[in-house]
Amino acid sequence: MAERIAIIGAGGGIGSAIARRAAARGARLLLIGRDAARLSALLASLPGAEVAIADATDAAALRAVLRPPLTGLAVAVGSILLKPLARLSEAEVMECFRVNALSALLAAQAAAPALAEAAAAGGTPGSILFFSSVAARTGFPQHAAIAAAKAAVEGLTLALAAELAPAVRVNCIAPSLTRTRMAEPLTRHPQLAEAIAKLHPIPRLGEAEDVAALADLLLSPAAGWITGQIIAVDGGRGSLRSRGG
Repeated sequence: MAERIAIIGAGGGIGSAIARRAAARGARLLLIGRDAARLSALLASLPGAEVAIADATDAAALRAVLRPPLTGLAVAVGSILLKPLARLSEAEVMECFRVNALSALLAAQAAAPALAEAAAAGGTPGSILFFSSVAARTGFPQHAAIAAAKAAVEGLTLALAAELAPAVRVNCIAPSLTRTRMAEPLTRHPQLAEAIAKLHPIPRLGEAEDVAALADLLLSPAAGWITGQIIAVDGGRGSLRSRGG
C-alpha cells in the first residue's frame, strides 16, 4: 500500500520539515492544523497534499479527518511552559498536559483503526510518532509542568507500542531546544541562544531538519522493526556533559 501520512501540527517548524521530507520520497500527505493560512502556505510547495483544519485536542474533529487510508501519523504539536513551581497555577498545568499529552492520546485513539486497517491490507505495520523533550529525563529548573507533560508522552509511547503491536509501531523523539516559531522566546535573543547552545556537547541549537530527518525514517517502512523507542535528538545534552559543564 502506498504511504499516506497525517501530520498534526503541519504548519509548525518541525511538522512542515517532516512534510517536505516525506513528500520528497513520494508519500501522500494529510496536513492537519488550526491555522489555515500556514497550511495553505505549506500546501503551495506540496501541491499533492491534502489539508484539514482540526484542533489537536478535539477528539471528534480528529476522528473525522484521521480516516483510511492511513499508514503513518506524526503528532507534532506542543507548548513550552517555563515557570517556577511556586508560580504555577492548576489551570496552567492542566493546559500544558492537554496540549502536550492529551493531544497525543486523542490522535492515536482516532488514527489507530485506520493504521491497523492499512497494516492488514499491506502487511507493513502502521506508524505513530510522538514528540517529547530532553526535559522529560534531564532536570532543569522551571520545567516542572512541561517536563511532567512530556514524561507522560513518553509513558504513552511505551504503553501504546505494547497495546497496538504488531499492527502499529509507536515511537517518540525527544529534542533539545530547536529553532522553531514556538521556541522563539528563547532563541531570538542572541546571547541567550548562544549560552544555551554551549550547554550541548555538539554546541549549537537544534534545527527542524535535525528532528525531521529521524522523524521521516521512523514514519517510513524502513523503520519497520523499530517500536517503543524514545530517541533523543539533542546534541548530546541529555546524556553527556560538555567540556567544562
